[in-house]
Amino acid sequence: MKAMLTGFALIAVLAVGADFALDHAGFSSQERGSGASVRLN
Repeated sequence: MKAMLTGFALIAVLAVGADFALDHAGFSSQERGSGASVRLN
């Protein structure tokens, strides 16, 4: 049981870390899917 809970916690930490890293790396759909002629607020 302890190993399963540790695994769930590790998965949550990895998911949050990946989301944070990809947000700051410039891979958002807003940045990738728009050109200079598109106005996004």
